[in-house]
Amino acid sequence: MPTDYHYTYFRVSKTEDLDRSAQRYRDLRLQALKLSPASFAATYESEALLTDEYWKWRLSQPGRETFVCAARPEANPNAFNEEDLEWVAQLTLLGPRTKEEFTLPAASGQPEPGPDDEEERWQLLGLYTLSSHRGRGIAKRLCAEAIKYLVEYRVEPKNVHVRLMVKPGMEAAVRLYRGLGFVEVGSCTLAEALIANGEGDLLPEGYEVKEKFCARGGHVMLQCFTRDSV
Repeated sequence: MPTDYHYTYFRVSKTEDLDRSAQRYRDLRLQALKLSPASFAATYESEALLTDEYWKWRLSQPGRETFVCAARPEANPNAFNEEDLEWVAQLTLLGPRTKEEFTLPAASGQPEPGPDDEEERWQLLGLYTLSSHRGRGIAKRLCAEAIKYLVEYRVEPKNVHVRLMVKPGMEAAVRLYRGLGFVEVGSCTLAEALIANGEGDLLPEGYEVKEKFCARGGHVMLQCFTRDSV
């Protein structure tokens, strides 16, 4: 019989209990890379070698916000133990991004960003839910938590654009994001996606002439909202 869980959604602190948070973030990230390798550009083999200090740096890095869903069994709802919590889903926001950082080549079809004083831009990446917890609306709730953070981040500019990129062939992911309010606005190369996601260091030397990195087949998706209408 499936276990019932209580779910909590929150932004991970960059300072409080960082050692423990980094360990949990690492464990979930490595599970994602091992169980769903096609969803990521990075590999389990490469990230399993990273140090504890790296994972703490990744969580506390300026311009990077991590959001998590934590689960605990409802067998005893009156008891609470930190060790009962399991991180089961996460996503990351990078930003705010400048107009230059957000711009893609005209061939992408993505609309040109507006002036920096008129719109704020973020890149969403790394949305993942453990398979044992899927089908419970977690991705939707987690995205809502991230959007709530952006609404409260500051007053101006009013217009906020959140972008994500999906690898070619991941039609299930595209459908998921459509259901979360994103619309497809263009196409991207693997190189453009890696750079936009802050993973440009994964690009090999000479990638500019390699079909794998330059073929335009990825999905560029965007969600736009105004802070005073959410």
